[in-house]
Amino acid sequence: MKKLVLTSLLAVFAATGANAAAINDNPLYRPDQGKFYSVTELASHSEDSDSWMLGEKFGYGITDKAAIYMSTDFSEKDWFDGMDWNSFELGADYRLLDDMNWKIDAYASYAVDPVWGDHQPFLDKDSTKYTWGVGVRAGYMTEMWTVAGHVEFNYLNSESFNWGDDGFHSILAGLDGFLSLDSNWAVLVGAEYRGMLDDEFENAGTWTGKIGMNYNIDNDMFVGAYLSGEMGHETGDWKVADGFGFGLNFGAQF
Repeated sequence: MKKLVLTSLLAVFAATGANAAAINDNPLYRPDQGKFYSVTELASHSEDSDSWMLGEKFGYGITDKAAIYMSTDFSEKDWFDGMDWNSFELGADYRLLDDMNWKIDAYASYAVDPVWGDHQPFLDKDSTKYTWGVGVRAGYMTEMWTVAGHVEFNYLNSESFNWGDDGFHSILAGLDGFLSLDSNWAVLVGAEYRGMLDDEFENAGTWTGKIGMNYNIDNDMFVGAYLSGEMGHETGDWKVADGFGFGLNFGAQF
């Protein structure tokens, strides 16, 4: 009888460990209930190696379906000769569908950009923009690979609660892929379009592509590196931006 009880308990713990979400930069990742997570990113551009951006995203799983997060990023130039606090964002998301391999998330966010800089006072009323966003992310997820798409709509204005005619509307739409090569290594690819929906921004729009590789130290930590490229819409034509972006990231959950 004791052996049977012990075996049952071990089976429960084993199943719990197997079902626990691993943080690995999967586009459909979400923390388990009661779990915190952190993703830190260091990025630059091949044409401007004297400028670096440091970003941090910190979140918490309220339940297995609901999570909240905070993200912010800073940049420096010429070995801290110039510094800027670029953005600060708060957000929440909820898993609407978790049916076997199919997943659907809805999310909302509020962001301030820029916050402060060497040539800008804190939350300067003439340059700071406030953004409200809502979006949906959906995809198919297996143990080895994931494909997920997202669509997001944003409203930007010069004040937090100014809903008048002075605001602007933007859209983000993208597709991401994730492939596990083995228990440690994974490859990520993605493409995203960012554009304005208002008539005065007739030629506004940018495509960003990204490819990267991650190494999972264990289920609770990963490190990764990536390359990115950008193509912008200018004067009616699509123009590839000079150079490429590159970066490193580190993720952990606890």
